[in-house]
Amino acid sequence: MNALVARFGEMFRTGRKGVLPFITAGYPDSSTTLSILRGLDTPGVAAVEVGIPFSDPIADGPVIQTSFSRALERGFRVDAFLAELTAARHDIGVPLLAMVSYSIVYRRGVDRFFEAARGAGFEAVIVPDIPLEEAHAAAETGRRADCPLVLIAAPTTRAERREQIAALSSPFVYFQSSLGVTGERRELPERIGREVGRLRGASGKPVCVGFGISTPAQVAAVCAVADGAIVGSAIVRRMNELVERGESAAISAAVCSYVGTLVAALPG
Repeated sequence: MNALVARFGEMFRTGRKGVLPFITAGYPDSSTTLSILRGLDTPGVAAVEVGIPFSDPIADGPVIQTSFSRALERGFRVDAFLAELTAARHDIGVPLLAMVSYSIVYRRGVDRFFEAARGAGFEAVIVPDIPLEEAHAAAETGRRADCPLVLIAAPTTRAERREQIAALSSPFVYFQSSLGVTGERRELPERIGREVGRLRGASGKPVCVGFGISTPAQVAAVCAVADGAIVGSAIVRRMNELVERGESAAISAAVCSYVGTLVAALPG
């Protein structure tokens, strides 16, 4: 069985919660990415989101945009990265999700992209900007490729569309906690618990919350009501700072150490 599907099924049955760290693929280089992925294969890390750099990101704030731009300037190419991940996947145990713009998926062809992602070891694909009208076909393609599509529901998503998103998304539904782009926030909206309950009720599936989560206390608060906390900008900011200081060799250890503090905050 798909490892991500199996893990979230077990988490949902047992009530166990998890952290989902986000890192940028190929930043500052592929060897660092692979080192981080090996280091994050630890209890409490439910999966790792690997963001595919894109020149015109839709929902990514300035921190992640900076990492995307730098990766592209250093020559990042999707096919080359997938080949490197394929070669290394045998010793990376943590489930992986690709976070990718629909522009990249569409240009390559939906069938071809999902098959290539699964072949490289990704066990799901998050496409934040796919039109819902085209998501049905993509979700079916993902099912056939054993690489399901994860969709994002925003706080402003109407009830009818929310139900469609929840039905298509697998193995969990991604809830966007805050409006706007990604980035660290001091406080998270109080409505998260209510919104997560609605999504669970509409789907019968786990719900993970992202956008704005950056501290152990926020992870604990989110996971008191949701199944997982997605943390991106806070991790990538640390990566950016080390790159700017010329300390790229320290990135893998720094990311894994920081994620360890988030995992330690999980309930139970």
